[in-house]
Amino acid sequence: MDELYSIGELARRTGLTVKAIRFYSDRGLVPPTNRTAAGYRLYDVTAVARLDLIRTLRELDLDLATIRKVLDHEETLSDVAAAHAEALAVQIRTLRLRRAVLTTVADRNSTPEDLTAMHRLTQLTTAQRHTLVTDFLDAVFDDNEGFDAARTSLTPELPDHPEPEQVEAWIELAELTQDEDFRAVVRRMADDFRTVALRPGIVATIRDELRPALAAGITPDSPEAGPFVATITTRYAEAAGQPDSPALRRRLTAVLETANDPRWARYLHLLAITNGWEPQPPLTPTYDWTIQALLQAG
Repeated sequence: MDELYSIGELARRTGLTVKAIRFYSDRGLVPPTNRTAAGYRLYDVTAVARLDLIRTLRELDLDLATIRKVLDHEETLSDVAAAHAEALAVQIRTLRLRRAVLTTVADRNSTPEDLTAMHRLTQLTTAQRHTLVTDFLDAVFDDNEGFDAARTSLTPELPDHPEPEQVEAWIELAELTQDEDFRAVVRRMADDFRTVALRPGIVATIRDELRPALAAGITPDSPEAGPFVATITTRYAEAAGQPDSPALRRRLTAVLETANDPRWARYLHLLAITNGWEPQPPLTPTYDWTIQALLQAG
């Protein structure tokens, strides 16, 4: 016959208190195997295993009803574990969102109204976030064709389980997309793109041509800047299909001043963080140098 244990002995074997074992026993989770002549409960080795499992599941915050289903084989342990893992993932995401909001509020010295607005942004569903971004891209690209690739590359996608810094970036980015003045800037950039004024190839040319000048410390107002400016304006004239002229250079200056808006550089930086991309160095130094050099050249 298997050895039987009193509640006190069971408590010593499992590390649980007598009170806890009696509680689980009274609720039928660990039924006694037998009783003594005096009516005291006795348990076999199966009770030890059940109590170990109960303690583990309780430490994982499972409720007694679910634990009963596992013990009675009404639900498999794997199904219960999967369901609770998913629930924990939701809780973790919620906590990350709350932490991000509070961190942002603390960093910005925000008002109660700012806190409310940021909290609402973090509570948006995936579909609602998509709608917010789509509204911004529709507004700046005027829903014209030919910008599919640009729209894709400029779309922030907050992951299902974001890191706190991704949430913070998303909050700031979402606020930025609602700025009407910023929308106007990006709309002008889209128009420049459409008219071949600032295609990626032009940007790459300016960046590549100026890399030696910036590395050598050549200032935009020095005589040494002239050849670099000439190369850039020549390439720009070729792309625009127009001869190099003061008017064309003024147009290039205006285009670069629009593209050099610090909010655009900030948008690209926040976009990279939100999407989990490696942030790229901003083009601000390159744009600053070219704009100053063009203004000096007249």
